[in-house]
Amino acid sequence: MATLANLKYTKSHEWVLENADGTVTVGITDYAQQELGDLVFVNLPQAGDDVTAGEAFGDVESVKAVSDVVCPVSGVVAEVNEELLDAPQLINETPYDAWMIKVENVSETEELLSAEEYEAFIQG
Repeated sequence: MATLANLKYTKSHEWVLENADGTVTVGITDYAQQELGDLVFVNLPQAGDDVTAGEAFGDVESVKAVSDVVCPVSGVVAEVNEELLDAPQLINETPYDAWMIKVENVSETEELLSAEEYEAFIQG
């Protein structure tokens, strides 16, 4: 299981990249995709949709279950990774490249963990 030091993490297993332009990129962690198994469907919001920290913005469906993806920030969806709609398995292959949404006008952030804090959290 990999974590990247340049990212922040949530206890609900999303990763967050704070971009230089003030936007935030969000995806699910390597740990989450391993726990879910092979992903077969991704449901994402539309650009322009409002998202709220701590609330689901979409979901992922695996051969095991459907799981909500929780937004770590509040703001407006600036961009959606449309590639995942046709190829959800990209999350399994490269979870830190297969981002889900980019959020602008960020106004609220959930408690974010460093890579070390996240690793300690998942090891319980």
